[in-house]
Amino acid sequence: MLRDQSSDRAKREADKAFKPVKAQKPMNDYAKAQHSFEQNRERLKAERLAREAKQGSRSE
Repeated sequence: MLRDQSSDRAKREADKAFKPVKAQKPMNDYAKAQHSFEQNRERLKAERLAREAKQGSRSE
């Protein structure tokens, strides 16, 4: 009985370790544009916040 449980446990752990990777659908032009826009917006936001933090530390 213990042998069956340990093999089941080992099988479950192996299944977790070797999960199949979900294939992503190729992006269409609209999705590519949206993705680029989101990345650019996040980059610009980070740059703006860094500038504001730098100016805030100077004025204090």
